[in-house]
Amino acid sequence: MKDRVALVTGAARGIGKAVALELAKNGAYVIVNDYRLGKEAQEVVEQIRALGNRGEVYLADVSSRDDVSKMMENIQRDFGRLDILINNAGISPKHQGVKKPIYEMDPQEWETVINVNLNSAFYCTHFAAPLMIAKRFGRIVNVSSMAARVYSPIPGAHYCSSKAGILGLTRVSAGELAPFNIIVNAIAPGRIKTEMMDAFGEERNRELLKTIPIGRFGTPQDVAKVVCFLVSEENDYIVGAVIDINGGRAML
Repeated sequence: MKDRVALVTGAARGIGKAVALELAKNGAYVIVNDYRLGKEAQEVVEQIRALGNRGEVYLADVSSRDDVSKMMENIQRDFGRLDILINNAGISPKHQGVKKPIYEMDPQEWETVINVNLNSAFYCTHFAAPLMIAKRFGRIVNVSSMAARVYSPIPGAHYCSSKAGILGLTRVSAGELAPFNIIVNAIAPGRIKTEMMDAFGEERNRELLKTIPIGRFGTPQDVAKVVCFLVSEENDYIVGAVIDINGGRAML
């Protein structure tokens, strides 16, 4: 991945941060995108630079079509190319630690989650594709969730629906972009030890741990290693796949 230009959305924390750092360790120039957590995003960039690599912060709101269009124009201006796109930005609202059932959910909350989790992946792919087509090379990984594959009592209908939509977007974009040597895949993480998971509390997480055959929660690094393989030039034949990263919790 040396000198490849990579954009990771939602990269200030958790999985996005781990992916950004792993890409940098493998030689990529990394654009760290996070609209809400600018300070933390800058800290990730400082860690990337400490590795001796180039990192930049772009604070575009990826749920905004206009912001994403401008961001891609800036990437073209600043780097001249975009080789790798990780559509990771996502939110999963809770109310006092639990989801709202569909019959109580605020429609505005539904729209916000769909915009951040699903529309952002479409916008980024839509505007990144011409940059990749121009170079006849691209790697895209869309971050879905185990909640898109099986029922979960934890995330709400908006999160599950948005992550299921990611899988459909992955299949279509993989088929349409493969002729240009742009490889698109998705990952579906299960219970990964991040700030989002910590919010559930120790007791609930102890119960969840009992459902994972391998006997531990995943780490952001577990996910980052899979992503880095998928976007590397070593992967040139896995196309349109969904890679489950859940310790055996859901074997599909």
